[in-house]
Amino acid sequence: QVQLVESGGGLVQAGGSLRLSCAASGSILSMNVMGWYRQAPGKQRELVASLERTGRTYYGDSVKGRFTISRDNAKNTVFLQMNSLKFEDTAVYYCNMAGARYEYWGQGTQVSVSS
Repeated sequence: QVQLVESGGGLVQAGGSLRLSCAASGSILSMNVMGWYRQAPGKQRELVASLERTGRTYYGDSVKGRFTISRDNAKNTVFLQMNSLKFEDTAVYYCNMAGARYEYWGQGTQVSVSS
């Protein structure tokens, strides 16, 4: 069982930046896909960005060019660098990792962007 712990959320003004971190309790080398999702009040959870074992990345249309997903294998951590934040980026952000057999979720971290 792998535990995921997110950190780095908070309140920021529009145009600002935040970096989210997702620390895994075990090695992330066996994970096939790692991603960040978000859920705003009254909305469905959506995929923001993902990073495959091969290094291929995916970004949602609303965050392309502003967010960057990366990993540090030595620290078993995945990051989401968020720049040029907008009010509509306000949501709870969740880390997700999927291995060959299991999928793991973090508890979520709140990101609030003031306009």
